[in-house]
Amino acid sequence: MNTEKLRKSAFIIAVTVAVASANAENPFVQTCYTTDPAPMVHGDRLYVYTGHDEDNADFFWMQEWRVYSTDDMVNWTDHGSPLAIEDFSWGDDRAWAPQCVERNGKFYLYVPLHSSLSGTMAIGVAVGDTPVGPFKDAIGAPLVDGSWDYIDPTVFIDDDGQAYLYWGNPKLYYVKLNKDMVSFDGKVHVVEQTPEGFGEPKFVPMEADKKYFSTYTEGPWFYKRNGKYYMVYAAGGIPEHIGYSMSDSPTGPWKYKGVIMPQCDTNSFTNHSGIIDYKGKSYFFYHTGKLPGGGGFARSIAVEPFEYNADGTIPEIMPTDKGVAPVGTLNPFKRTEAETMAWSQGVGTEQNAETGVYVSDIHNGDFIKVANVNFGSGAPKKFGASVASALRGGTIEVRMDSIDGPLVAELPVSGTGGWENWRYVETDAKAEVPGVHDIYFLFKGRKGPKLFNLDYWMFK
Repeated sequence: MNTEKLRKSAFIIAVTVAVASANAENPFVQTCYTTDPAPMVHGDRLYVYTGHDEDNADFFWMQEWRVYSTDDMVNWTDHGSPLAIEDFSWGDDRAWAPQCVERNGKFYLYVPLHSSLSGTMAIGVAVGDTPVGPFKDAIGAPLVDGSWDYIDPTVFIDDDGQAYLYWGNPKLYYVKLNKDMVSFDGKVHVVEQTPEGFGEPKFVPMEADKKYFSTYTEGPWFYKRNGKYYMVYAAGGIPEHIGYSMSDSPTGPWKYKGVIMPQCDTNSFTNHSGIIDYKGKSYFFYHTGKLPGGGGFARSIAVEPFEYNADGTIPEIMPTDKGVAPVGTLNPFKRTEAETMAWSQGVGTEQNAETGVYVSDIHNGDFIKVANVNFGSGAPKKFGASVASALRGGTIEVRMDSIDGPLVAELPVSGTGGWENWRYVETDAKAEVPGVHDIYFLFKGRKGPKLFNLDYWMFK
């Protein structure tokens, strides 16, 4: 058995246990390792931009950025990678923490990567016409270049139209962006990190009996809420926790407010957060190393709900496997992309220019869970799916509420002549499904080889 199959076997065992014992929804992407979540609301959807830790990495060797979205907080659609290092002629390595913002119908994605011009890190900006791209380098050069601590950009447009870009490790920098969002007023500012603003300064002798405040390290997340400005950040060095400061001005002075997520047993020595309100609720995004095979260089994004204190401060938030409650339901009687899921075991995703993103790497015993599916009166007549297989195919068992729950439909999948030769097939439904349920797609077939790919599904 090769290394990848060993990893996958460990994944199947561990995730099966997690689902059975805790009905886990965190980390909420299981098809690959994801990092540094940056949420953005556009229209009625919440989008999260992430980095991507490569398998078997021994450092932050990251090559692309990815996008996921939801309208119910439990089922997440994988939009693939709309931007990679190769899209920057001047970049050659380290596709680290991104953030996206919309202005005047355009979407601006700010990313750090290694610059071949300076030989250090730099901040680039890419632009797209939709939240999921594709994105392209907006200026053909770094926005800011020339320092190893030019990483982790965070962007915010204030009520008066002035946009700010903060970044940095261990210093905290900012610029005032021009209205075009791809240039700035010419001056890079360095924030003074006072003990009152960010906790005890770094590189001072530590006394054994003294309790020290957080110290800013990296990963800033800048936003405004109810007239107050927030700077949330990874703090305290390695291992990191999440702290924050507040201000009455977008450029300070800042006042340190405390710890949001303390050092926890998340199997990751870094953390990186994003905070956003969506559909009347507040959410804290972060990353862990909790997927099988995970760790400091194999991280995965997670999310927790929280409520602000009455004075606008943020309570302590602990990581959970449970995740968040749904804020909507999924309609099974319209086309649903197979890469929309609440949980999965064993499968992966791929993408191409013609099909987009689809579910791949399907083997016997793998499954996908789709949560909070609303069947209404509960009388589906047909179940169909778009599938492709270069071999013998297999079967999709549709089950209600668990992988061994009542059988709703059983769809045979035969060979289609190629892994991207798509064919829509359907079968009769076997049971009524009244109301709202979780649905599991359990894949069956010959043990060992890949069975088929899955593009989309729907009930009729």
